[in-house]
Amino acid sequence: MQPEPSRSPVALTIAGSDPSGGAGLQADLKTFHQHGVYGMSVVTLLTVQNTIQVSAVECLQPAFVTAQLEAVLADIPPGAAKTGALGNAAIIAAVASRALDFQFPLVVDPVMISKHGQPLIEACAIAAIIRLLLPRAFLLTPNIPEAERLTGMEIRDLPTMEAAAHRLVAMGASHVLVKGGHLEGESFDLLLYNGHTTILPAQRLETRHTHGTGCVLSAAITARLARGEDLPGAVRRAKVFISRAIANNPGLGQGHGLVNLHPPTDL
Repeated sequence: MQPEPSRSPVALTIAGSDPSGGAGLQADLKTFHQHGVYGMSVVTLLTVQNTIQVSAVECLQPAFVTAQLEAVLADIPPGAAKTGALGNAAIIAAVASRALDFQFPLVVDPVMISKHGQPLIEACAIAAIIRLLLPRAFLLTPNIPEAERLTGMEIRDLPTMEAAAHRLVAMGASHVLVKGGHLEGESFDLLLYNGHTTILPAQRLETRHTHGTGCVLSAAITARLARGEDLPGAVRRAKVFISRAIANNPGLGQGHGLVNLHPPTDL
């Protein structure tokens, strides 16, 4: 009798669909695969988009989102999960309610606006993220505009980034990674982990190929957590992955072009 193979690490994405494959759950699943992690997905919303524009967004019924989530959790428990675009307050409430019972880390990427400037969440749903989802987040990964919307603060430099991170922890998130790509000058992110701040510098790459970068970064962190890595190490390796993905982009897309989701994974 053959012995049972060892269990593969598993990660789950709860996110919207991008038919171009460069962002959303498609990018998450590709990223999971590149990190040697089996990926599962729960669809929250559908988009009509490419690298040039988002022309339509259709949210699924919250009960259908919950049913998907219940189905995968009952059969294949993940080692870590992430959220992406959730669309509206009802879906946020449905996911947050189920997340109460998660026995694994949840990475919350509070996606609000597409790279094209199209809203991916109803304005009234921001309050639901703050009230319901932040307290479930093992790691929150906002960019500067998202951190400003969540905290009500203006973020213009490192001290205000750090202040915003501390406020987000006070609002319920366990740990926070504030992505600093929207700031002028030197590029860096800020990780607030167990009360300690770590500045993570990165080379600023002048390129239009940035479609889905936030999704890919949060998915890479989720994959590393599913493999059992600690959070600081997972974040550092995920940053290397996304930097390589941008630098080695395949030249696809006429707008905000796609990144390379097949970079070397010797991380």
